[in-house]
Amino acid sequence: MIELVSASRCIECNLCVTVCPTNVFDTVPDAPPRIARQSDCQTCFMCELYCPVDALYVAPEVDPLPFVDEAALVAARLLGSYREEVGWGKGRKPKAQEDASYQFNDLKR
Repeated sequence: MIELVSASRCIECNLCVTVCPTNVFDTVPDAPPRIARQSDCQTCFMCELYCPVDALYVAPEVDPLPFVDEAALVAARLLGSYREEVGWGKGRKPKAQEDASYQFNDLKR
């Protein structure tokens, strides 16, 4: 579930608003998007994936966290961690290049 939009990192590009399939965010003039309908979040990670500055944190839990500590998330390197894991973003290696499952299709029968 979406838990945080970091005001200190957000560049107000509103990509998260655009890509969210369940309309969780509201745009705010001259400010970061607001999590307006957190309960509608489907934990799809699309917003975190598309955020170019790793300003979002989507928790894998489906219920809201009781407390969100941005400093702790930063220290644990969790902001944008999904994006990092899949290799999206400048300077990151796409993880699909590491997937060797294509070899199963090359087996001669």
